[in-house]
Amino acid sequence: MAKYRNDNFKLVAAMTKALADETRLRAILALSEGPLCLCQITALFGLAASTMSKHLSILQQAMLVVGRKKGRWMHFELPKNDTSKEIKKALNWVVRSLEHDERIQKDRKHLKKILTLDAETLCRKRRNKGVPCRF
Repeated sequence: MAKYRNDNFKLVAAMTKALADETRLRAILALSEGPLCLCQITALFGLAASTMSKHLSILQQAMLVVGRKKGRWMHFELPKNDTSKEIKKALNWVVRSLEHDERIQKDRKHLKKILTLDAETLCRKRRNKGVPCRF
């Protein structure tokens, strides 16, 4: 495979890889509602924290998601205003294209229920079921 020196080329390649998965697209739409901790995201998708962490890692490598550790908890959000125009365009396109999708609407309803729960309590519950909540 040819080596490209153009960082923009690498960014587009990473973004297209990240956007080529339904779970990662759904995660972007969920994060468009606001920052979420890993426990909330895993509860939304019903996946193991390790699986969701891998998806979020791919999104982070493509700079489509930002992760921040807050104490024991890992929180994720969409990048703020200091991101590139390519990233902004890609995120806007994904949100606009899928915001009315039936699956996304169901995710939003489920997320509203999850957000009524205390995140720390949610993480404890998931850990007690054998589902780890942090990296």
